[in-house]
Amino acid sequence: MQSTLRIFSGSSNPQLAAQIAEKLGVQLGPIKLSRFESGEIYVHYEESIRNCDVFIVQSLSHPINELFVELLIMIDAAKRASARTINIIVPYYGYARQERKSAPREPISAKMVADVLTTVGASRVVTMDLHAPAIQGFFNIPVDHLTTLDLISGYLRDKKIRNPVVVSPDAGRASMAEKLASRLDSPFAIMIKKRPAHNQSVITHLIGDVEGRTPIIIEDLIDTGTTIVNVVESLKERGAEDVIVCATHGLFSGNALQKLEHPGIQEVVVTDSIALPEQHSDRFTVLPVSAMLARAVQIIVEGGSIATLFKDAGI
Repeated sequence: MQSTLRIFSGSSNPQLAAQIAEKLGVQLGPIKLSRFESGEIYVHYEESIRNCDVFIVQSLSHPINELFVELLIMIDAAKRASARTINIIVPYYGYARQERKSAPREPISAKMVADVLTTVGASRVVTMDLHAPAIQGFFNIPVDHLTTLDLISGYLRDKKIRNPVVVSPDAGRASMAEKLASRLDSPFAIMIKKRPAHNQSVITHLIGDVEGRTPIIIEDLIDTGTTIVNVVESLKERGAEDVIVCATHGLFSGNALQKLEHPGIQEVVVTDSIALPEQHSDRFTVLPVSAMLARAVQIIVEGGSIATLFKDAGI
């Protein structure tokens, strides 16, 4: 495997890329990423990748447009260097929240991103906990959709939380909340909300009993933190204990880290799919995903089933 495997990192999360390479027993590939004075991006692979299986690690986090174009140029450079396959590991798939038209004259940006990645030359996509699993169908190349459910549920089980209840902050997360509740042998509840504008939400109903229980909110991502705080306050008004917030992707835009210092939140659990800012409180727990991604790379190169990574192959 090591003779043809090459792993390279974009600018978004070099620490994660290095951890993946280390777990596979290979060196992170040398690559030059720089900017011209005009802002144009320059990429140069500093070793031969001819007939190699190239894996590029790049989360589409902030600044998303800069990182997206950088990824495209990395793919193009690998294609022109005669790489055998170009596999992109995109732990966080940006633009995933624009996966459908909710009003006339809107784009479906998640599909556009898939089209561009494929056209430029990507052979395969490895990603985690898409905002909408149907995005896999936007690609005409293989997509390995991983989940952190086992990672998060294992951490929560070890905590032995007293009287837990898993809470889905909206109907779209209900399936994941139900699976997590099953792993923890706990009840679950669903919040019903409406969105008057982007990054804004209003909680209208709660289905389920949370009084006297410790709510565990499960989300795919945390962006500005506004929705999470609204959910927490609504749960506290209904007699819940302090809340544990869980999400795969911690975007933490704007002053989200400060918002999540809310007194009703006892812990925020995220993964390192996106590099967490250095300045954060002890309230934040970061679960590593490098072992899962490294195993996925090994399966892709050597053959096998990605489903073996998960306890529930139906996820």
